[in-house]
Amino acid sequence: MRQIRVGVVGCGVIGRVHMKAVTECRQAALAAVADVREEAASAAAREFGAARNYGSAEALLADADVEAVILALPTNVRTPLALAALAAGKHTLIEKPIAMNAGDVRRLLAARKDRVVACCSARLSLLPSTLAAARFIAGGALGALRVVRIRALSPVGRKPEKAPPPWRLNRALNGGGILMNWGCYDLDFALSLTGWRLRPRVVLAQAWRVASELREYVAPGSDAETHFAALIRCAEGEVISFERGEYVTAAADSAWQVLGDSGSLRMPLTPCKGKEVWHDSLGPDGVRTETIWTGDEEGRMQHQAVVDDFVAAVAEGRAPHTTLERALQVQEISDAIYASAASGRAVEMASS
Repeated sequence: MRQIRVGVVGCGVIGRVHMKAVTECRQAALAAVADVREEAASAAAREFGAARNYGSAEALLADADVEAVILALPTNVRTPLALAALAAGKHTLIEKPIAMNAGDVRRLLAARKDRVVACCSARLSLLPSTLAAARFIAGGALGALRVVRIRALSPVGRKPEKAPPPWRLNRALNGGGILMNWGCYDLDFALSLTGWRLRPRVVLAQAWRVASELREYVAPGSDAETHFAALIRCAEGEVISFERGEYVTAAADSAWQVLGDSGSLRMPLTPCKGKEVWHDSLGPDGVRTETIWTGDEEGRMQHQAVVDDFVAAVAEGRAPHTTLERALQVQEISDAIYASAASGRAVEMASS
C-alpha cells in the first residue's frame, strides 16, 4: 500500500496533534514539518520522525516530495497559505474554522481544481456515534424533520491565572469568538446528522461579549462574542435552534437533538466512555426511549478520524467528509448569524 506523503505547517499544540495522527495513519507518512520558529520545527521533526523540517511554510510547499499538507495555523493567516498550497498542487486539510468569512472560502473553491481540500470542522461528525445516528435518521425513523436543537452553555469558573490565547476572542485574528471556535463543529455536526440536506434561508440572531465584571477572564483586546443565540429557518420549514456560550453565569447545560414529526434523536456531542444515542418514539403508553447506539469514544478519535478521512480521500481520489462546498455552507450560516446580531434584523441567505 502506497503511503501519502504529508507535510504539517504549524508546530504548536494542534499541529503536534496532527503530526501524531499522521504517524498513526496506515496510509500516510510524515514527510515534513514547518514553523517560523525553527527550533520548534526541528524538535517536532525529531519527536514524530519527519524526514525534513523547514523554517517557513513556503519552503515546505516547495518540497516536491510532499503530496498533501495540513495547515495548523491561526485563522487570519491560513487562507493565503491554503491558496499557495493549491497553487503548488498540494492536497490540503485546513484547520477550523475554514476561513475568516465566506468570501475566503469562495476563493479557495475557485483555486481548488482537482485537489482534495478538507476542513477539520468534521472532527465530531466522523465519530462512530455520529455516523450511526446519521444512518438512523437517513432511514426515516424520525419522519419529516422539524427542529435541530443545539445548546451548549459553559459556566464561568475560577479566574484563570493567565489569560487565554489572544486569538480566541479576537475578530481580526479568528473572524469571531465562540461561534467560530465551537460553532463550526456544532453546525458541521448538525448538518451531517441530517444528511446535509437542510437549506438555511432566514437567520435571526443575537450575540454578547463577555460580561464587564468578567473582563479579566479573557485576553486583553478581546472583542468577539462569548455567547450567541440564533434561530435559523430552512427552505422546507425545518428550524435550527442554536445557542452556545462560555463564561456565562448559569449552570452547565447542553442538548443536541433532532426532532421529526414521528420521533426524535438525542445524543452527547463530544467523545466519552459509555456514550449513548437515544431514540424517542411513540409507544403504547406514550413516548418511549430506546438506545440505538452505545460505545466508548476517546478524545483522540476525533483528531485521528479527520486525518484518516483526508488521507483516504487523497489515496482513493474521492471527496472528503467536509468538502469546501459543505464548509462554505457552515461559514455562510456563521456570517449570517454575525450579520443579524450586528443589525438586529433577520438576514435572508442566498439560495445555493
